[in-house]
Amino acid sequence: MRISARTQYALRAVTELAAAPPGPVPAEKIAVAQQIPRRFLDNILLQLRKAGIVHSLRGPDGGYWLARPASEITLADVIDLVEGRPEYQGDYPGVAQPLADVWSALREHETKLLTEVTFAQIVSSRFSA
Repeated sequence: MRISARTQYALRAVTELAAAPPGPVPAEKIAVAQQIPRRFLDNILLQLRKAGIVHSLRGPDGGYWLARPASEITLADVIDLVEGRPEYQGDYPGVAQPLADVWSALREHETKLLTEVTFAQIVSSRFSA
């Protein structure tokens, strides 16, 4: 699985929000803590807000926070939002046909893992492969 820099940033931003105390977290604080370019982060946070993963509040006391508990947001929620679902890779002719089954099994394992791991597990270090 190839994960873009944009997706890595989105995962890091959501992790930062999951670890934060209750209340809005300024985008600048997220950007500094996770070393994410601010302009890039603003676009990511907008995408996460439109998808209902985060809420936002404008103003001097504003910022971002998770729209639901970190225990209900999975890595797959963020990855699917930013990357989209991978497309079917096509058929393999002749003796190469079993390769299609291998790739299918690999996608199933990836999906299973990513839909089971929540941001609550990530921030509490309760994840182990």
